[in-house]
Amino acid sequence: MNTDYKNTLTHLRQELSQTLPKLTQLLPQFMLAVGVGYLFAWLQVPVGWLIGPMIVGIFYAAFQGKPQPLPPIFFIVGQAIVAIATATGFSLQTIGLMATYAFPLMLCILVTGGMSILNGYFLGRWGGIDRATGFLSCVPGASYSLIAMSEEMGADAIAVALLQYLRILLVALIIPALVGFWFGGDVAIGSVVSIPLDASPTLPILYNLGILGGCAALGIVLGEKLNLPSALFLGPFLVSLMVFWTVPYSIKMPPLLFTIGLLFVGFSVGLKFDWQNAKKLWKAVLIEFFLVLLLILFCLGAGYIFHQITQVDTMTAILGSTPGGITAMIATVIQLGGDAGIVLAMQMTRMLLILLISPWFANVLIKSQKQSNLS
Repeated sequence: MNTDYKNTLTHLRQELSQTLPKLTQLLPQFMLAVGVGYLFAWLQVPVGWLIGPMIVGIFYAAFQGKPQPLPPIFFIVGQAIVAIATATGFSLQTIGLMATYAFPLMLCILVTGGMSILNGYFLGRWGGIDRATGFLSCVPGASYSLIAMSEEMGADAIAVALLQYLRILLVALIIPALVGFWFGGDVAIGSVVSIPLDASPTLPILYNLGILGGCAALGIVLGEKLNLPSALFLGPFLVSLMVFWTVPYSIKMPPLLFTIGLLFVGFSVGLKFDWQNAKKLWKAVLIEFFLVLLLILFCLGAGYIFHQITQVDTMTAILGSTPGGITAMIATVIQLGGDAGIVLAMQMTRMLLILLISPWFANVLIKSQKQSNLS
């Protein structure tokens, strides 16, 4: 026992001796990443605290001529924080609301998911990237969660981040403009608050943080033990869902902690940038541009079918069926007077299914690609 203890201390000393010089060397870049993240957030860039530090990391790695990875603990902590923050966005009330629209909602999700898989296939075939990267780049919704889990799954996190951001940008620009043009002159339909407000009592901040830390630690351990795909993300996410849905208290993710998680993930991913591998992305970006436009058209059709089946107003059905861009869609439906509750429930239900299914599907793609490479 004493020997094991000494070996553990020796290992920790070695890790610290290797980590501290690296952190000291990267401290100016880290502070720059914080500044750029703050700037992007102030400019209201989508997930600015992830994109900004990632850009700083990319430029620094490119300037050095090779990847400059952070110690793994930063990415592990950041990924766990993002996973738990994602879980706080789901409630049983939100999902329960969609039980009334289960069949048409599943139809919309199948259309969106099927087109996304097809887009990922074409992106991998024509864009010069691997299948898992192509798939994760085209999955609609939960973009920062997919970026966080992509590297652990063997995908190119830089490509996933770039292509996901392109999709979010196009959706956020095109859909509100189209819906505003079609419905801007209409009389307000009247927003219906379909989701009850969370009336659960809150916990003191220390207890709240303790539960979040417990979810992260237990999730990481169980994710590894159960061999979950993207274990560092999916483990904390599933544990947090079970805890949040069972405890009679409202568990919150402090905004500062979430910001730190995005910062760690973005900076960690950016510092692993490899210019030689990134040269091929220009073709993937061009292909993704046209694929996203095609995906938007199919989602508009799915939204109209949802309207026909459920008699939910067309504007609400379309905004709930979009391939991501949830913040812009909620803002648009509130401004135009649609049913914000239904839009939120449709978007969040699809996002939950995506987060549960995507790691397994991406894992299958990775295995099939390895087998085809061997043969």
